[in-house]
Parts: sequence; structure tokens; C-alpha cells
Amino acid sequence: MILTTFIRFAAAAGVAFALAAGPAQAADIIADWGQAKAPKAPALKQVTASAKDTALVVMDLQTNSCNMERRPRCVASIPKVKALLERARAKGMPVVYAFTSTGSFDNFIKDVTTVGNEPSVKASVDKFHKTELENILKSKGVKTVILVGTAAEGAVLGTATGAAMRGFKVIVPVDGMSSDAYAEQYTAIYLTKSPGTAKATMLTRSDMITIN
Repeated sequence: MILTTFIRFAAAAGVAFALAAGPAQAADIIADWGQAKAPKAPALKQVTASAKDTALVVMDLQTNSCNMERRPRCVASIPKVKALLERARAKGMPVVYAFTSTGSFDNFIKDVTTVGNEPSVKASVDKFHKTELENILKSKGVKTVILVGTAAEGAVLGTATGAAMRGFKVIVPVDGMSSDAYAEQYTAIYLTKSPGTAKATMLTRSDMITIN
């Protein structure tokens, strides 16, 4: 009897200890870093954009941030952005520029710089934050934004989130958002999985965008 009672007590104590110790034994992401696996790549979509209610927003493609030393993938993206810009302008789509706090048209990549009186804003990450971007877009009847620029995990991700939160639809061509490969991968996953952006964002490539 005494032995049976002791065994039951020991078993109950063991369960209680295991339950108490469970959360403490759970590893954190740094400890599990090597076990993390990238999810399946998001599917890209064919997109049709109307020049009447869509704007192309070009962000932070400056010589001090888009160069072979700092972001060679940004340099590689410039021909794609240039071709998209040319198609957008040919259809009369509004184009808006955005700079970092130290940026200007003087240090913007020449192949993708402004034409005429295209408006611009200046902000750190989310180009809507404390700028006139929302007012500029709404004054032009814009409901959808196409976002290109660098860095993917900075301006593109931040502005896509800001746009979605303000009710805009968001189109992001993956060959127009640049950083290092991991940051681009992270951004693509976040845009399509995050509750803040998933429903509003379409991930595509520049040559999969039809402008009419």
C-alpha cells in the first residue's frame, strides 16, 4: 500500500515537473537557426494594371545604395525597372519617386530618374510616413501601386505595408525589388503571408505586368 502510494505520488510529481519544465526547454530561434527551412516559393501572378488608377512608385535607387559594392542585385535590376518605367510612361501611368532622407535626383540612377514634373517624396522606410504620398496618389485617382526599388526589406516592404493599410492594392515585381538574396526571399514570403499585406499584394515579374 505504501509502495503503491509512493509510486502514484512519484508519477504525479513527474508529470507536474514535465509540464512546468516544458516551456523552459523550448528552444528559441537563434538556437534553432540551422533547423529553419524556407517555405515553398510564392506563386507569381500575371497582372493587368490600368494606367488610369495605378501608379508606379520608384524608391531609393540612388548611387550610394544601388552599386556593385553594396547591392549588386540592385544594379542588375535597373534594366528591368527602366523597361517597366518606359512602358508605364508610354501608357500615361503616373510615376512617383521616393528618396531616403539623404537622397535627391542628383544621386538617383540616371537610367531610371525622373522625367518632367513627376512628383517625389522623402522618407526612411515607409514612404507614406509623414509624407504627401497618400495625397499625391489619391489626387490622381490611384487605387493600385506598383512598387519597385531598394532595399526590398526596407522601402519595398515598408511601403507595401503602408499602402495596404491605407486601402491600396499592391503589385510588387520581384525583379524590381532588390537587396541580398535572403532579404528578397524574406520580403517575398512576408508580403504574401503577413496579415497586413497578404490580401492586398500581388507578387509578379515586370514582364508579367500588362498595362492598359
